[in-house]
Amino acid sequence: MKLKPEKFVIVAAAAEGGHSLTAFDSALLKAGIGNINLVRLSSILPAACREEKEDIDFPPGAFVPTAYGAICSEKEGELISAAVGVGFTPDSFGVIMEHAGTCTAEESRTKVEEMIKEAFHNRKLELRDVQFKSVEHRVKKNGAAIAAVALW
Repeated sequence: MKLKPEKFVIVAAAAEGGHSLTAFDSALLKAGIGNINLVRLSSILPAACREEKEDIDFPPGAFVPTAYGAICSEKEGELISAAVGVGFTPDSFGVIMEHAGTCTAEESRTKVEEMIKEAFHNRKLELRDVQFKSVEHRVKKNGAAIAAVALW
């Protein structure tokens, strides 16, 4: 099977819920990707894939390739965050990196930026531009944060 996505969207959101899984579900809904099935993928954005900035109208239940970092926590007061970034070459494919952890959104974003630079160095590619999304959340009861790149 050879599929090459043509579009991508970068999203990030955080939410609370009655349980960790419902907090995660709520974060997905806030990010605009809550009614699809995320098919986790690794880190390559196909060449000529273009960013979609508007709301995505995925059919409910669609299988959508997605690179994401996510975290759930039940520890009251804990700060959680997630970040995702896409590094672009001048004329080739892109590289996606993600991070989620118990830190600020800025710390997650910094880690993602470091990983993108390393990935480009390892591939001997020129890094032209990077786009990021990050989010942080202070847990009340059950919190979740997600940052993702969905491709279609």
